[in-house]
Amino acid sequence: MSKPMKNKCDLLLHADVVVTQDGKRRVLRHGSVAVADGVVVAVGASSELRQAWEARDKMDLPGKLLMPGLVNGHCHAPMVLLRGIADDLPLMEWLEDNIWPIEHQLTEEIIELGARLACAEMLATGTTAFLDGYIHEEVVGRAVQQSGMRAVLGEGFFGFPSPMFPTPQHCWDSIRDIDGQFAGEPRVRSAVTPHAVFTVPPEHLTASYELAEELGMPWQVHLAESPVETAVCMEKYGKRPVELLDSLGLLSSRVTLHHCVDVNDGEIALLAEKQARVVHNPASNFKLNSGMCPVQKMLDAGVVVGLGTDGAASNNQLNMFRDMGLAALMGKVRADDASAVSASSVLDMATRNSAQCLHWPELGRIEAGCPADIIALDLDAPNLQPLFNPVSQLVYATSGHEVCMTMVAGKVVYRDGKYTEFDRNELFEEVRRVQSWIEERRS
Repeated sequence: MSKPMKNKCDLLLHADVVVTQDGKRRVLRHGSVAVADGVVVAVGASSELRQAWEARDKMDLPGKLLMPGLVNGHCHAPMVLLRGIADDLPLMEWLEDNIWPIEHQLTEEIIELGARLACAEMLATGTTAFLDGYIHEEVVGRAVQQSGMRAVLGEGFFGFPSPMFPTPQHCWDSIRDIDGQFAGEPRVRSAVTPHAVFTVPPEHLTASYELAEELGMPWQVHLAESPVETAVCMEKYGKRPVELLDSLGLLSSRVTLHHCVDVNDGEIALLAEKQARVVHNPASNFKLNSGMCPVQKMLDAGVVVGLGTDGAASNNQLNMFRDMGLAALMGKVRADDASAVSASSVLDMATRNSAQCLHWPELGRIEAGCPADIIALDLDAPNLQPLFNPVSQLVYATSGHEVCMTMVAGKVVYRDGKYTEFDRNELFEEVRRVQSWIEERRS
């Protein structure tokens, strides 16, 4: 009797542990993942998949843990070049007196360099996709293409005329152009990105939302980031930030809201009712003393809460593992409950939930039919031993520097400190030259 025919795949990965983040949140000891055409086709016990699948290539990873690539729900990637230039300042002073004056002088070449450096940092710490918001997002898209990552590009704009966009129409045209440029790129998408309700007037918020509806894009905005923002919003419009968006009809499942620190119980219920997504940014909120987001209340209400780093000028890192740990710790203090914002809920925030915030729901899990965006962590790191609970270790013990392999769409783009798509030393040399340029303009 002949042996049953094996299924064929491009790659079969084997590891000591696979944290799937699938619908059942399976954690497999001695697990394997089969990949074909950049997509996961099977996940299960190594003993079963070795028998059932014939692979063109195999990757044996003893002493390693596989998990989905992390999804950064809020990032200003090129701002990594402003890391450390204005620390220990409150939000408005940090932004208006230190960040904006430098940003107004940035060139497209410098912005693209910053995006390339950001991609390098994220890949090395296990992030495979991010939701961005900045200017000249077309060059951010080029950096993403080169790095092998995924991103949703958000061309940011303010309500007042700027060198970038003298009128809102200039921004709408730019968004259309950027979307067209990357129409054939499966790893790059676009979003409409007004800055905030206190910097963009209601009529422009509404017009931008209508554009997002027309183009079928996500609509993202900073919202309720601090009590100071709430006070400004009240003074201008007589409404709190969430209330203002609702009065304009701008809360829906199309919407991703960043921060939502200063929100009350009624507003949380409204966010849940309207199915708006929220991205929590604990490191940035702590550093700027913006407050503590009531994450557990949002989760209890049914709000989809993702996780983001914000920009490296207000976080100083683009390391999602760091923000996972902070999210869990902050959540317990905010709720005055040690069981709040559990490790499993935080891992969901950094993977499946953030994927929903990007409006790319198939990301953030290792499951048949989903993109093969997978990272490997070295379990020989002393801080990951002993391994009683892999999920707990990922949130509370992992630094991010245990990441030894990052794969996007079935292709390895980072392994053991080396990038496959670009030269690290060449990148850092360019960064050092731009550092001198920035220092000259600060003096």
